[in-house]
Amino acid sequence: MAAESKTFESRYELHQDEDSLPIPLRQLLKEAKQALLNAHAPYSQFNVGAAVLLASGKIVWGSNQENMAYPSGLCAERVAFFSVGAQFPNQKIIAVAISVKANQFLVDEPLAPCGACRQSMLEFELKQGDPITIVMQGETGSIAVLESVKSLLPFYFLEERLKG
Repeated sequence: MAAESKTFESRYELHQDEDSLPIPLRQLLKEAKQALLNAHAPYSQFNVGAAVLLASGKIVWGSNQENMAYPSGLCAERVAFFSVGAQFPNQKIIAVAISVKANQFLVDEPLAPCGACRQSMLEFELKQGDPITIVMQGETGSIAVLESVKSLLPFYFLEERLKG
C-alpha cells in the first residue's frame, strides 16, 4: 500500500514596518522590545522579550532568564505565559509579541519560539478556547503576525492523544 502524502500550511502576514500593524499590536511589540532589556543572557548573549496582552488590557512581560546550570533557565515566552497563569489565571490571552536581539550579530528577521514554548503557549490557547495572535520581530526587519499558536505547532500534544 502506498503512503499518503499530506501537507501542512501556515498562513501569516508579513509587515515591512511597525506602522502597518494595528495600533494594539504595534504597542505590544514595543512592550516586547522593552521586556527584552530585562533579559539575563550572559551565556548565549541572545536577549528575548515577550509581551502578552490580556482581554482586560493588561500587558504581562517576560524575558529569557539563563542560568549557568543549563537547562535551568527559562525562555521569555514561558516566563510571560506562566506569569499570566500564576497572576491572572482567569484572563484570556489576546496576543503575544516576541522580540529578539543578539549581542554578537544583527537579527533582522522574525524568529519563532522554541518547541517547548510553542507547546506551553498552545496549551493556554486550547484551555481558553480562543486563538492567540502571535507577533514576531527581530531587532529590525519585517514583522510576522500569525492568527494562532497552532500555526507554529501542527503536531501538538493533546491530552486525548496521550491516553491509552
